[in-house]
Amino acid sequence: MSKLLHLENDLQELFVDLHASGLWADGKEISDAITHINPKEILAAYRSEKQDDNFDIKAFYERCFSKAPTREINYKSDTSAPVQDHILKLWEILSRTPEKSEFHSSLVELPYPYIVPGGRFNEIYYWDSYFTMLGLAVSGKVDMIEAMVKNFAYMINEFGFIPNGNRSYYLGRSQPPFFALMVSLLAEEKGDEVLKTFLPALIKEHDFWMTGTDQVTAGNSSFKRVVRMPDSSLLNRHFDNIPNPRAEMYSDDVELIESKGDAGKKTLLDIRAACESGWDFSSRWCENAESLETIRTTDLVQVDLNCLLYFLENLIAKASDNSDQHDNYSKMADDRKQAIQKYFWNSETSYYHDFNWVVGEQTSSINAAAAYPLFFEISSKSQAIDVAKTMEKELLKDGGLLTTNFESGQQWDAPNGWAPLQWMAIKGLRNYGQNNLANQIKKNWIGLNTKVFKNTGKMMEKYNVVDTNLLSGGGEYPVQDGFGWTNGVLLKLLSE
Repeated sequence: MSKLLHLENDLQELFVDLHASGLWADGKEISDAITHINPKEILAAYRSEKQDDNFDIKAFYERCFSKAPTREINYKSDTSAPVQDHILKLWEILSRTPEKSEFHSSLVELPYPYIVPGGRFNEIYYWDSYFTMLGLAVSGKVDMIEAMVKNFAYMINEFGFIPNGNRSYYLGRSQPPFFALMVSLLAEEKGDEVLKTFLPALIKEHDFWMTGTDQVTAGNSSFKRVVRMPDSSLLNRHFDNIPNPRAEMYSDDVELIESKGDAGKKTLLDIRAACESGWDFSSRWCENAESLETIRTTDLVQVDLNCLLYFLENLIAKASDNSDQHDNYSKMADDRKQAIQKYFWNSETSYYHDFNWVVGEQTSSINAAAAYPLFFEISSKSQAIDVAKTMEKELLKDGGLLTTNFESGQQWDAPNGWAPLQWMAIKGLRNYGQNNLANQIKKNWIGLNTKVFKNTGKMMEKYNVVDTNLLSGGGEYPVQDGFGWTNGVLLKLLSE
């Protein structure tokens, strides 16, 4: 069995110096590396050898570490074949199976097989996996869906929550809580007994998101992921329990915060919280839409997060045989639904917006998260019609739905579109009979995905939905191919 490597604790200044050297284009390569040498021995050798005038940190690294193994795609894509055939072949390439290996690594070993996104992402990712599962269901790979759900339940039991991904450096944050939707999807395939099986894990995940409920008061309105609103209702925000620069993007974080003094600690927390949201990064989180330095994620309660928790509470109530437990979670869901409508709906813009609980007002960002109240059928019919009108006017483009209507250079902004948000919008609009817009988004997205595949032989992490002749851009790393959730959503849409 591999041994879990806690990078900053085990490697200390070596880890910092490797990132600071600037010798790696992608810091994640450092953080994902493996070694067969005891980390204590590596650190001792580093402290001794770095005193030498001729010391070469790159050579030292290459002597002590190996690049994390990845499964190369050993075939050339057949772009003359249907894109579905390509995706079916990719499931095997993107699958990972537990293996017994003696090495030290930041990878948290999981007991069951799973699918990774692809590219630089060679671990399981939390919210990605639900959208990947949509395609696995179309492919008849129910065993893989069940294995992945079991892995997430394992991590809930092991860590008390589902981390961003199965890496030691992700153990401070989660991602959008889609576990309940995964369990629901598996129940659709195997029956409602699935709900009973995973009820303890569902409750434990809810406990994680609601940690601090007893601590939040009128005078101290936030604790970790819980915020008590002015009317005493409870809503949630994204957070991160680790106060250090991110291990996978260490140098970037140090550079961003070093000039901000004490304020840099809050900036760092907001960066990490944005990573938990999955939208890393977006003008959605920023006071000044053009400047990531004005990020304020933890000042906001988010509409999509709270819709997901509403579904989680309802699913726990549905799965419970205990009447008191059923009634308790049903009431939490009802209370949350009322708070979602009160704090996120804007009757002037006729749209859903995040709420800044610190200043007591909504943000102005127009983005695709407004699809979530439609997806979970929280909206009224008239609200859904209004949301559809704004989406069509502000977000619909030739390649699908924009993430936001603002171009900041960040990857979760215009001109980019992402598979998960296409699906949430399409399904949400259908729930209210807004089929023309739903079908247009579907048609545009399928057309763009297929076009890029025909031109490149690849499925991408994200797409430029404005200029369909260009690949997407923005963000902290190059465009990745693979790609789990794109494959899943496209297969789902093509199967309908």
